[in-house]
Amino acid sequence: MQEYVIELSKYFLAGGMVLYAFCSLYAFRYRKDNERKRIFIFQNILMFVVQLIAFVDLALVSRDVRYLFLYAFVQIFLLTAITLVTLIYEQANRLLLNNMCMLLGIGLCMLARLSFDKAVKQYIIVMLSLAISLAIPFLFTRIRFLKKLTWVYAAVGILMLGIVLIMGQVTHGSKLSYSFEALGGITFQPSEFVKILFVFFLAGALWEDISLNRILLAALLAGMQVIILVLSKDLGSALIFFVGFLFVVFIATRNYLYLLAGIAGGSLAACVAYRLFDHVRTRVLAWQDPWSYIDNQGYQITQSLFAVGSGSWFGMGLLKGNPKAIPFVESDFIFSSICEEWGLIVGICVILICVSSFLTMMETSLRIHDRFYQMIVYGIGVMYIFQIFLTVGGGIKFIPLTGVTLPFISYGGSSVMTSMFMFFIIQGIYIRLQQMGGRKIVRRANDQEE
Repeated sequence: MQEYVIELSKYFLAGGMVLYAFCSLYAFRYRKDNERKRIFIFQNILMFVVQLIAFVDLALVSRDVRYLFLYAFVQIFLLTAITLVTLIYEQANRLLLNNMCMLLGIGLCMLARLSFDKAVKQYIIVMLSLAISLAIPFLFTRIRFLKKLTWVYAAVGILMLGIVLIMGQVTHGSKLSYSFEALGGITFQPSEFVKILFVFFLAGALWEDISLNRILLAALLAGMQVIILVLSKDLGSALIFFVGFLFVVFIATRNYLYLLAGIAGGSLAACVAYRLFDHVRTRVLAWQDPWSYIDNQGYQITQSLFAVGSGSWFGMGLLKGNPKAIPFVESDFIFSSICEEWGLIVGICVILICVSSFLTMMETSLRIHDRFYQMIVYGIGVMYIFQIFLTVGGGIKFIPLTGVTLPFISYGGSSVMTSMFMFFIIQGIYIRLQQMGGRKIVRRANDQEE
């Protein structure tokens, strides 16, 4: 009987994910949140059903009751997040909130399968992140000097990245973080948090003045941050920063020449990086022909492709695959492990949920007239979806590997905390928009925020 339950769970899991992904896209048919209310409630039900199926499956296959205890705590978190946000901020964007919770639930479940201890650590960081994030929308309705801190954002970002370049610890050949030994060896990856400062800096620099001199100054300061990341060999983050800068400048100026110049400059920089860095050449080589180098350079990507291919449409079932054969699977290749054990259908649904979140961000940005807030939402959205493209694309050999995390799902405290901050920043801006009765946010004549 137990075997039948385990086998059927794969199909129920896939069905629940398909229904949720459909709802996350179907919600765009309606413009007002009150018209989407039934969809949001149905999403919440599906969210808890998917979690129940996944964790019960883990417990049955492993015969380990720890998964049931973790399931209870994950449900407490999801219920707390949905309840508190909707109670404190009645005008919050429910679709963005639901998608965030769904992705977090999937991530915690998959991490529990890969490493129970890491799942517990991630859960603690997620709870801490939520406690901090709940204050962000409130601050956005009270703080009135965000536009005045343009150069502060840039200076702090350069300083934080510079400290890592000088004092950071080396991880997989790159200087990504530094560790606080006094706090039990907690590691901190500044590039994740600097993404937020980077977007605020660009919005502050370009929301009012888009002259050539201002764009060149913004490019200089943004370029300094990208160069520091390149010198630290954190090329994935450097690429995300560059693309974020390129598209924010484009949305600010609506000038296709800047976009074309940026693409040309980025292509040239990629060629230079290929010549300068051995690990870039290694990743390109592994991307071009991983099968010829399966024992060394191509090992990661071939194992990832084996995992994706062996999962087929409905997956092998939780604990039935071998995702741990992929190096750094919890951080860099968790999407491949999802496809292996949950199936390609679930993997596609995860991508659709991420796309739904991105479309929500773009929809919000289109309704905002204030250039500062519009560019913040737009910049966060572009960097978010591009990071997903890098992670998924690298894992399926569509592009060379970059070593970035899948937001909300991959293991990494800095990554999940930053992702939650970014989503709640957009919530804060969305709530400001709703509080004005759905009208556009406008700038006062004296340049003070409303």
